[in-house]
Amino acid sequence: MVINLEFIRAVVTADEVLLLEPLAQEVLPFVDKLRRHFPLKSLEVDVDTINVDNQDGKHVEVGPECEVPFEFQVLELALEAVCLSFNSRVADQNRHAIFVLEDLTKNVTTRNLERVRSVKSNLTSLLAAVHEVRDEIEHLLDDNDNMTQLNLSKKLTKSQHNEDSLDPAASNIMFPLERSMVPPKSIIKQRTGVATSVPLDSDAGNLEMLLEAYFIQLDGIRNRIVLVREYIVDTEDYLNIQLDNQRNGLIQFRLTLIIASFGIAINTLIAASFGMNLPHNGDGNTAVGSFWPFVGATSSFCLLLTIMLFGYAWRNRLLGS
Repeated sequence: MVINLEFIRAVVTADEVLLLEPLAQEVLPFVDKLRRHFPLKSLEVDVDTINVDNQDGKHVEVGPECEVPFEFQVLELALEAVCLSFNSRVADQNRHAIFVLEDLTKNVTTRNLERVRSVKSNLTSLLAAVHEVRDEIEHLLDDNDNMTQLNLSKKLTKSQHNEDSLDPAASNIMFPLERSMVPPKSIIKQRTGVATSVPLDSDAGNLEMLLEAYFIQLDGIRNRIVLVREYIVDTEDYLNIQLDNQRNGLIQFRLTLIIASFGIAINTLIAASFGMNLPHNGDGNTAVGSFWPFVGATSSFCLLLTIMLFGYAWRNRLLGS
């Protein structure tokens, strides 16, 4: 069985694990778990120790068919290590995202925007990794034959039994070794007096429950990542609304200046066009001519035009809140 889950890459047989890059920093915790879960034991096993009592004092059966296969235990430890790594990375990204978004809310700068973009990129890659592992588990759950093929211990036991049945002489020679290492099922029944009630596909059922549990856990991790991404998107939308409000305020201020400049420009144009042709009697010796009344009328007209333009802008909600 080949395990390729993120940083854990291993080849698992019925009794050993071959790890790729076991000294890598992210793989070391998984190696420590394997060492704690599978301590080194002596190969010599006494057949009389098969019968044990549980905490309730009831007689239980201990044997290879009552234990979870070795490869399933390794797979469980690998999935556990990967899920713990995902949880840790999601928690780190969540804290970092909150810190970065707070800074971005206080001050919208290019540096803060780059930090937010980096967080979103990390979340996207993390979500893709979670989806990859989740899809692999879903593929196994959809195919019962694959789960059955993963039971390497049962296949090895069947192969050994077939070899023993085909070669009686070899079977008689190897019988004491097999007896001392792994007691046959017939010996277990004979000594316990109880026939096993475990169905043939019980290991596949255990594997299915194991995969379903980690599938649900990965689904929860995926939901957490999606929530963090939605929080970032909501914050960006909030900042965009604020920036739009500021932009609208600048546009309104610019429109106000344009209307006022238009009124002043019209007044200046009319005054400049007719100012040289109208006597203004600046010496004060004669009666007031038509210059000042014309300037007053022109200014009043331009002021009225400006007020009308402002009223039109207010009525069409081009100005104001």
